[in-house]
Amino acid sequence: MSLAGPIGFFRPPNISPDLQDGIGRWRGLDLANALMSGVSPDGRHYYPALPYVAYAKMQPRDVADLMAYLRSLPAVSGKPPEHDVPFPFTVRRAIGLWKLLFLDRSPIEPDSNRDDSWNRGQYLAEALGHCTECHATRNLLGAVKPATRYAGGPDQEGTGFVPNITPAGIGHWSRDDLVELFTTGSTPDGRRVGSSMADVVVNTATLGLQDRQAIADYVLALPSRPTPQP
Repeated sequence: MSLAGPIGFFRPPNISPDLQDGIGRWRGLDLANALMSGVSPDGRHYYPALPYVAYAKMQPRDVADLMAYLRSLPAVSGKPPEHDVPFPFTVRRAIGLWKLLFLDRSPIEPDSNRDDSWNRGQYLAEALGHCTECHATRNLLGAVKPATRYAGGPDQEGTGFVPNITPAGIGHWSRDDLVELFTTGSTPDGRRVGSSMADVVVNTATLGLQDRQAIADYVLALPSRPTPQP
């Protein structure tokens, strides 16, 4: 598997419990550091192709649950090829500087003015679902531009333009419309999502109905933002 990006190709690691090639020797703390700080057990910075900018806001109990699930999977041997990125992006120390600028580890605080469904949807969309990693435009350093969050932007793999999902883009959609998309990939106008969103739907379809409704409630309450120019 290879993830294309503006600076090259990234190969996701083996995260099966294999003791040699996977994460079978990892502790729960190692997984937490990887997801929430972007740091490997041996102290190397991970590239932000791993969306730790969002995962940094995960709740510790969810990290623990994820580790329990990963440990239940069958061990698979084999390591992927190295990332294919040019110099100077091979110098990982520079990622530490990038984190100082763009990695916000502050937790997501519930909004007392919103109901439980909205607050649950905020957590699912902002942390676990990392929706803005795709539905936004990035600056020259590859970080999300805050003014474009959820407003869409060029696909990072170079396969088109990710749509605006603020009211400026889907303001005519209902809660049921969004839940249907998260379940089947079908849009109100009879189309089906494609590209990486089709893979997202494979996962959102497995969520409980209340979680799909919660994400819909959060997305539909987003502030309206204009679609950035491609």
